[in-house]
Amino acid sequence: MEVICDYRAMSSTDQESVDGIDFAVAASREEGSWTLSMLPPRAATDLNDLLRVLAQLPSEVGTIGMVSVEEEFFILARVAGRQVRLLLSDIGAATESPLARGVVDRLELPPPDDDDDKVQPAGDLSILADLGLAASELGAICDDVDLYPDELLADIATRLGFGRAFDEMLDTALA
Repeated sequence: MEVICDYRAMSSTDQESVDGIDFAVAASREEGSWTLSMLPPRAATDLNDLLRVLAQLPSEVGTIGMVSVEEEFFILARVAGRQVRLLLSDIGAATESPLARGVVDRLELPPPDDDDDKVQPAGDLSILADLGLAASELGAICDDVDLYPDELLADIATRLGFGRAFDEMLDTALA
């Protein structure tokens, strides 16, 4: 398994726009082997930018983007050619986060109610079903309000077969 870290220098004006991004990871698979890439936070501040970056990475199963935002919610994106599949772990995040709002808009969902405190995923729960993570299991992961997004994404990575590399990448990047 190959792990790639991409750290780019950011100016102070860039930093202001990326403060909410905890991390962004791209996972791609070629010939059965997963490759992980740490994306610069600014690549995940806009949904279209994120999708463009993911589309550039070759993958036999579609490139998977895993983004943790403000230790509150996560976004899964899967890009295979022109096909884009999205999952937002908590639709309520769209009331505060422009990135989450971008996912809701792309999914053509009505905006969430500001008064609704219930955590509810939005998008394609079967986004990873062909890789062995059933929609019901992914829904259960999203429903676990006791864990932070990095822990939930680590669980997803483990179930997909690249958990150790994911954990090592985050340990290195967030240290």
